[in-house]
Amino acid sequence: MPDITCTRCGQTRAAVPYAPFNNELGKRIHAEICQVCWGEWLRQQTMLINHYGLNVREPDAKKFLTENTEKFLFGGDTEQVDTSKQGTISW
Repeated sequence: MPDITCTRCGQTRAAVPYAPFNNELGKRIHAEICQVCWGEWLRQQTMLINHYGLNVREPDAKKFLTENTEKFLFGGDTEQVDTSKQGTISW
């Protein structure tokens, strides 16, 4: 895997090994984002999916995640998950 200078963190690291999506955003991620930042996005995405109970097959959920992917990796305000009550909820 070639090293790149990541657009998000500015460090020279291993690139994402393949385009994660079959579109322009996927190609851009592959060309400009390091594996470390991609891993951070995957954790953030999982939190968003769980927090909002998203069904990733629904077009609105896909749009929401795509927008947040771009903002998280290439700049902008992303949807934040309130983690202040983490571990305090009991069923």
